[in-house]
Amino acid sequence: MLFESYANSSLQLANRIAMAPMTRCRADHKDAVPNDMIVEYYRQRAAAGLIISEGVPVSDRARGYINTPALWNEAQAAGWQRVTAAVHAAGGRIFAQLWHCGRVAHAALHADGSAPAGVSLKPAATQTMIPGADGKPVPAPCGQPEILSLQEIRGVVAEFAHAARLAMQAGFDGVEIHGANGYLLDQFRCPALNRRNDAYGGALANRYRLLLEVVDAVAAETGPERIAVRQSPYGLGNDMVADPEPLVTYPWLARELNRRGIGFLHIYCQTADWIHDAGHSMMPALRDTFHGALIACGGFKTAASCNAILQRGQADLIAIGKPFISNPDLIERLRRGAPLAKWDTASFYAGGERGYTDYPALEEELALATR
Repeated sequence: MLFESYANSSLQLANRIAMAPMTRCRADHKDAVPNDMIVEYYRQRAAAGLIISEGVPVSDRARGYINTPALWNEAQAAGWQRVTAAVHAAGGRIFAQLWHCGRVAHAALHADGSAPAGVSLKPAATQTMIPGADGKPVPAPCGQPEILSLQEIRGVVAEFAHAARLAMQAGFDGVEIHGANGYLLDQFRCPALNRRNDAYGGALANRYRLLLEVVDAVAAETGPERIAVRQSPYGLGNDMVADPEPLVTYPWLARELNRRGIGFLHIYCQTADWIHDAGHSMMPALRDTFHGALIACGGFKTAASCNAILQRGQADLIAIGKPFISNPDLIERLRRGAPLAKWDTASFYAGGERGYTDYPALEEELALATR
């Protein structure tokens, strides 16, 4: 099943493997425009049925890390157009992951020195990377957030819509809305963080109001079938608190997305291995409520592990992350059952070509081994 095509009313994918979104920090922070290295990185991995780009901030204040390529102006869109053209020329499909980091940020990352945007005043007890005195990345604790006003919330929705418009202008095949991993939209969902007493706090429908307003605004730009929404049930990343009722929360959202005709729901298993457990209730509950494509992500490294969840009918696509970093030809390696090259964690965010575009494909690796 894994190597079969997938299609909905708007897209045809060559196989059921997606490259998961992964921050790599290879742009220049000053302009956040994708460069030649970024073009080559995605071109090398275009055999994936679908590439989901690294998170692209929808505004300057949406940035949470140094050197992330963004998508809020024409120059950035032009840079991404070079990426999408290279992926399409190689036969691939690519979505832009639209991202607002919220409280996972620092004022030093923002051109105007603005504080991180938050659902509450509670800072994220985690670190980010900011420009040092010489412009190079240095670690720093996340800054003190400011609570978004109603007017600012409307501005965030408009930023996502604008970024989606630019994404289509840049030739992306669709977009993913990053609603997971403790970033802004996930912060609004979290009842331990969201103590608002207005229309965006309290009941589940209110805590998901911002995400769904973003979905509706983006759908007006792209069409609903070209949208993916990412969620991370049970996720604790970026100082998040476990959802108290996950089997209520996430199926509720899945039902709302299904009602809107959204094309893809991307589920990231961030903790433990529940997504691989045939007896776990989450994926069946989502399958019952969402009739678009379910993307399963988290710990998939072999064709057998991918096919197991596909054959259960609990997913339609499998997103794979870190193995794609060190195996640009991952699809072929999985098809042949070939060994996977190991990745170098130290180079994930280091900048430069090392650990980014210099991993060899299998044939090159074999040739090097016989010299």
